[in-house]
Amino acid sequence: MSNIQFKGIMPALMTPLNEDGSIRRQAVKPLTDFALDRGVDGFYVCGSSGEGPVLSPTSRMEMAECAIEAVKGRTTVSGKKPVIIVHVASPDPLAAIELARHAEKIGADAISSLAPNFYFNYSEDELVAYYRRLAESTSLPLLVYATPMLKVGDLKKFIARLMEIDNVIGLKFTMPNYFQMHRVKELNGGDINVINGPDEMLLCGLVMGADGGIGTTYNVMPDKFSALYKAFTAGDIAEAQRIQYDINHVIDIILRFDPNNVMNSTKAVLNLMGFDVGRAVFPAREYTQAELNALRDELASVGFVV
Repeated sequence: MSNIQFKGIMPALMTPLNEDGSIRRQAVKPLTDFALDRGVDGFYVCGSSGEGPVLSPTSRMEMAECAIEAVKGRTTVSGKKPVIIVHVASPDPLAAIELARHAEKIGADAISSLAPNFYFNYSEDELVAYYRRLAESTSLPLLVYATPMLKVGDLKKFIARLMEIDNVIGLKFTMPNYFQMHRVKELNGGDINVINGPDEMLLCGLVMGADGGIGTTYNVMPDKFSALYKAFTAGDIAEAQRIQYDINHVIDIILRFDPNNVMNSTKAVLNLMGFDVGRAVFPAREYTQAELNALRDELASVGFVV
């Protein structure tokens, strides 16, 4: 079987939260329905955008269950079953293994994980040992989650070592260096599943070989990201570029509105759109009505009306 198992557009699903930090279960399905109706191919659950690493394991399990329940019986626009990839990384690596096993038990399609160096800089051998044990804990495909936090000497050589582990099929590449992405994509003669991370550079990633994209602002603009991917796969680079520029105008506002917590500002946009997702995990602040009005006005100025 090819390692390229996941393609297309997959929102990094936001985790709706109540004031006490519990999962706002009733808000999950409206989010997934909205995105599926607009062409996405699946969801990445409890990643950075889903605030997974700062939620309790119990809450993460509940959110994964909610996501799988929300897409049950649904199909993508192309008629396929929506993909659910559950991110399991935790400051406690043993908790990550528990989350991975839970993901398999509830019917997830794959797992993914950041490196466990939230507080410590592990050696490359130690990181390989982590991913090996995680991969061996289930039969699910595993996507490494590569960010600048993954400090290794040579990324291509490191990923090549991980690709020798059964179940490791590729990586979510959330880095700004697309030369590195292309070098990684050349592994195994190209038989490696590479998913682009930075929303504002989806087209860059696709041009350099990515098989699809996972991102935060896919939640608020699933139609635009789906249209960009469709244009690219059809060979219409000019149209894909135009859509990316439109997307980036919105992203610029979201980033400027709260440069310290893009998850909270993205949730603010979703709330303005009518999705009752709450705010980011405590101690993220609650925005004033004046701030929300200003955010709405700025979005309208670039044609994004909420």
